[in-house]
Amino acid sequence: MGLSRDNFHGLTLAVSSSIFIGASFIMKKKGLIKAGTKGIRAGSGGYTYLYEPLWWVGMIAMIVGEIANFAAYAFAPAILVTPLGALSIIVSAVLAHFVLEEKLHIFGVLGCALCVVGSISIVLHAPQEKPIHSVKQVWQHATQPGFIVYTFLVLIVVAVLIFRYVPRYGHTHMVVYVGICSLMGSLTVMSVKAVGIALKLTFSETNQFKYFETWVFVLVVTVCCVFQINYLNKALDTFNTAIIAPVYYVMFTIFTILASVILFKVIYYMTGSHKVEHRL
Repeated sequence: MGLSRDNFHGLTLAVSSSIFIGASFIMKKKGLIKAGTKGIRAGSGGYTYLYEPLWWVGMIAMIVGEIANFAAYAFAPAILVTPLGALSIIVSAVLAHFVLEEKLHIFGVLGCALCVVGSISIVLHAPQEKPIHSVKQVWQHATQPGFIVYTFLVLIVVAVLIFRYVPRYGHTHMVVYVGICSLMGSLTVMSVKAVGIALKLTFSETNQFKYFETWVFVLVVTVCCVFQINYLNKALDTFNTAIIAPVYYVMFTIFTILASVILFKVIYYMTGSHKVEHRL
């Protein structure tokens, strides 16, 4: 049984997205290295990379990749698209080995392989998600006590990492920078989902941008993305790209799944070939 036309388009977009995102890590790293020779390195708190064209090429490649990934879900189901996100790890690891001469040892290869196997396993056993038809629905979920507590815990942990652990361990333990990116990323994904729903409904002639809730989600996306970009640059400037990519992918995926479960208050259990839904 062959792929349908829509599934083929979705998979093509997903593969393209992974290639762009994987390559963007390398271009940004090259830009950071070059910028570091002209001023204060990003890992030391400098922003010289903002004047480096190669870094912007990498940034644009990442944006193009994220747009392609978002569009892929409009054509193909998530169970086909999501596993291909792990391809970006392989792309960045291979390019780092050859372009940046960052040697990928056996544990790096094993880590990349586990990322791919783990992501495929999660998707193959993932239940169907309950459809969301309005921004107000997401807002109702986001203002429930469970997700509010999660959000405050994320902000507290991020603040502790930034003010206590970054000055002491930021240059020696990559989990500090990657942890900040992953925690903020979990909030970004939840807000991006709301903004995506708003855009989809608005294009269907049901304007969602007249509600203040939509603009709150837009603001959250903007702020969280700034934090992610800043600390991801610090991580790339300080540590091996071939190791950063898989660790970031794993931590980001874990926190995103956790945030999603808390936000929508639904836990699904797999019983044989049947999916049983249990509401908290």
